[in-house]
Amino acid sequence: MIKRTFQTSIQKRLFKGKAVLLFGPRQAGKSTLVETLLEAQDEEWLYMNGDDADVREILTNTSAAKLRAIIGNKKIVFIDEAQRVPNIGLTLKLITDQIKEVQVIATGSSAFELSSQVNEPLTGRKYEFMLYPLSFSEMVQHHGLLEEKRLIEHRMVYGYYPEIVTKQGEEEELLKLLASSYLYKDLLMLEQIKKPLLLEKLLKALALQVGSEISYQEIAQTIGSDQKTVDKYIDLLEKTFVVFRLPALNRNVRNEIKKGKKIYFYDCGIRNAIINNFKPINTRTDVGALWENFLISERVKYLRYHGIDADQYFWRTTQQQEIDLVEDYDEKLKAYEFKWSKTEKVRFPQTFTTNYPDATTQIISPDNVEDFIGMK
Repeated sequence: MIKRTFQTSIQKRLFKGKAVLLFGPRQAGKSTLVETLLEAQDEEWLYMNGDDADVREILTNTSAAKLRAIIGNKKIVFIDEAQRVPNIGLTLKLITDQIKEVQVIATGSSAFELSSQVNEPLTGRKYEFMLYPLSFSEMVQHHGLLEEKRLIEHRMVYGYYPEIVTKQGEEEELLKLLASSYLYKDLLMLEQIKKPLLLEKLLKALALQVGSEISYQEIAQTIGSDQKTVDKYIDLLEKTFVVFRLPALNRNVRNEIKKGKKIYFYDCGIRNAIINNFKPINTRTDVGALWENFLISERVKYLRYHGIDADQYFWRTTQQQEIDLVEDYDEKLKAYEFKWSKTEKVRFPQTFTTNYPDATTQIISPDNVEDFIGMK
């Protein structure tokens, strides 16, 4: 069993009088993590799945008395896929406030549904955790740094979803299934997604532009849509943990671009499944973009899991000078350039170093990757 970073943290917060909420994409291991925690408990627990119609009906517009009857003598209630239950925030509040001896744990794969439903009702009554697919640092803890560094090329192609990591030899088949159904299940249930084919075209366009600055207008023209729809669909993809945006750093330095953005996938395997490219790294033409996506997505996990607060940007000028990643720690900047090839020479632009003289700079390659995403 691969131990997740948050496992101990969640364990320590049980029976503290607050709901425990676990967000993240489908198939990232949320249910497995909660079940692992509950199996280690002496208390009896009740499992309810929000994907089941009868569960949704019984938990919607309910009462404390009704909930007591449902829960019985159980001390823990685990509501999986809670985003599917209307007014779930009020139900969680009832359990937390009125049935204080019961610990409620809820998982959700759609931040835009679950978080909006629970934020107001559960103000001051919840612990929140974000679970991504497996991370480089978690796998280092599982089987050691040397082994995981050997597998970096494999991870860049197939990613870190738990089922992909644990079922060797079935990666392509499982990733195609994941990319075509489970991952977008929440999106396709929404009325906002009226054109699934357009969503597929958008995903392919984004996958092919990983590492490049994107223009919503150009993407709209490419996929035969309008800029407003592209913006809305990307926002929904971000809220279902498929992609995330990286804005441009702009401190009014001359020639810095002001409103640029890049988009990355939380998982390289999903990105490659979308464009159906599982070629090995040494035969690919997009290795630079893949390495960049791999490092930035792993860095996002690393910062979140270790409770490190930093704003992330890329940096570029109108003269095409660029830095892959800049992190802002209360006005203290750290700049990173990513290098895959040992023969590739990397220099930080003088415009950046002159205008940000206090910024630290570092080049990240496979040789020192553990310093960036593997160790605190």
